[in-house]
Amino acid sequence: MKALPQSLAQKLAARQEQNALRKLPLANQLIDFASNDYLGFAKSEAIFTATHHHLVTNNSMINGATGSRLLSGNHTLYPTTEVFIANFHQSPSALLFNSGYDANVGFFSAVPQKGDFILFDELCHASIRDGIQLSNAKAYKFKHNDFEDLERLILKFQASENQHSTTIYVVTESVFSMDGDCPNLEELVRVATRHNAYLVIDEAHALGVFGEKGEGLVQFLGLQDYFFARIVTFGKGLGCHGAVVLGSEELSSYLVNFARSFIYTTGLSPHSVATIGIAYQALNTKAAAIGELKERINFFNQEKNRFSLKPLFVRSKSAIQSAIIPGNANVKRIAQQLQEKGFDVKPILSPTVPAGQERLRFCLHSYNTEAQISEVLYCLSSLL
Repeated sequence: MKALPQSLAQKLAARQEQNALRKLPLANQLIDFASNDYLGFAKSEAIFTATHHHLVTNNSMINGATGSRLLSGNHTLYPTTEVFIANFHQSPSALLFNSGYDANVGFFSAVPQKGDFILFDELCHASIRDGIQLSNAKAYKFKHNDFEDLERLILKFQASENQHSTTIYVVTESVFSMDGDCPNLEELVRVATRHNAYLVIDEAHALGVFGEKGEGLVQFLGLQDYFFARIVTFGKGLGCHGAVVLGSEELSSYLVNFARSFIYTTGLSPHSVATIGIAYQALNTKAAAIGELKERINFFNQEKNRFSLKPLFVRSKSAIQSAIIPGNANVKRIAQQLQEKGFDVKPILSPTVPAGQERLRFCLHSYNTEAQISEVLYCLSSLL
């Protein structure tokens, strides 16, 4: 077998020298402070059993979609699940994609047109940025959660372009995946409304976390009618796989016709779509788990203060809590020590985050106990 080309081998070697080489971790039995399974749905036997029953009842005992949705893959569970999701999120329409990555790449590569502008938060997820790179629109980042900087850019481009033919898309996330913080969405809506900009938001880490039924931050604030598109993914709070783009019926029709990551891929299997639908139904009945997660988030923030760790952490009221510990070697060492004490806490290294912003990323869950939270933070304080 041919060896790796030298140029690729050199890139791998450079990662090794920077102490930043990624490797697939092995499964472990450590206390979970690493997964995105905020409500424990991924491990829920009740959801697993209900999904199987739903498939049998609806005579959907097949293993695959058999093709793209535009050919043979649009099985009966798709439209019923999309209607349910649209109603749950108070949206005119919902279009399922195979993953959050596919949804973001499909949307941003297809919707903004040549002559349009995309203004995106500088900390937006890689899937958003990859989609933007495939777009024919011009794209510029604004400072993180800084809407004065955003408005400066809007005014700049409105003054330089024909406003009648140019659309400005403003893109952010309701919970940022590495910092866990949230933008001031009321202020963002005011800025966008003032300048007739189209708001697009990724709610991947808000589903199951914010709202009485885990609807997400936008609905929790009652702002859903102000957003052109909401992109919601299911691999976090919903504990399964896939994503949905929420918006108008016309937007769904446009994506079916022009989003290449939707058109040219095999659809999700009936089992995957059924799991999504059953997990959404569980949000309606699992208010206790959502409440427990909120209690754990509050308790974690209190314990940060008790152990004098607050200055290390990015301010967050979400399930993602990040302690900044600069240096790949340094943060990997502390993560390893926490793992040796029984806690699955992962280091986030550069280049995933900028050099100097390396961190320990704690993910909180409804099933974490207060004792576990206290112990892991005590261990962290003793290692610093």
